[in-house]
Amino acid sequence: MSDEVNAEILTTHILDMAREGRRLDGRAPDDYRTVSVEPGWIVTADGSALCRIGDTAAVCGVKLEPGKPFPDTPNAGVLTTNAELVPLSSPTFEPGPPHPRAIEVSRVVDRSIRAAETIDLTKLCVVPGEKSWVCYVDIHILDHGGNLIDAAQLAALGALTHAIMPNKRFGIADADTPLAVQHFPVETTFTRLGETIVVDPTFDEERAGQGRLTVATDETGRVVAMQKGLIGAFSPDDVRDVVDRAFRHGDRLRKVAQGSLP
Repeated sequence: MSDEVNAEILTTHILDMAREGRRLDGRAPDDYRTVSVEPGWIVTADGSALCRIGDTAAVCGVKLEPGKPFPDTPNAGVLTTNAELVPLSSPTFEPGPPHPRAIEVSRVVDRSIRAAETIDLTKLCVVPGEKSWVCYVDIHILDHGGNLIDAAQLAALGALTHAIMPNKRFGIADADTPLAVQHFPVETTFTRLGETIVVDPTFDEERAGQGRLTVATDETGRVVAMQKGLIGAFSPDDVRDVVDRAFRHGDRLRKVAQGSLP
């Protein structure tokens, strides 16, 4: 039996189960898989963290180096976010130019970090118009079991939360200091399966999905970013319900990323 036929049979089964409020792995529609964030995974980085959501794994490394501010923001540092989908993490990823999904993951994570003002970029300015810190946030997907955006965001937040400014290495100050993180955005991703909207979709649920909505919230009660994906629609009532659910999940996920929950 071909892979296409198998995928179609599995999709039908997933949708049938969703109509009954059930999922293949036994979770309820509003249940996350087990989530963990472990800082310090890359010893050569200025900050790093590994996030696991079920069998999805993403690692993020943060590097801070002196550079030059952009001409239109002479009093601010520079933030650049990049995501790589390692071919070994999934048979759907191949070597070569950036995969469209990698571009989406990096842009969505970057958008939430900027919109929430996770880092005050003005504090990364050393000499206005001449010298500032450049903060590189590099994400690598190690295992693709679905819900890449949430895993990438939590890895990035964990890495930033534990990052150190390498002042001594570059002769900018006599002592290194923690990177000042002022807000803590997290992404929460939902996928429509028929009339049921599930949180934290697996790889197979994403393939069966009829619309994906990611909501980024922060600790102040703001929705700082949203991303619509896949083919399918969400009604205004669906969006309001998803946002409420995102806030509830966000409160717990933030604590995991910050290290205050196991």
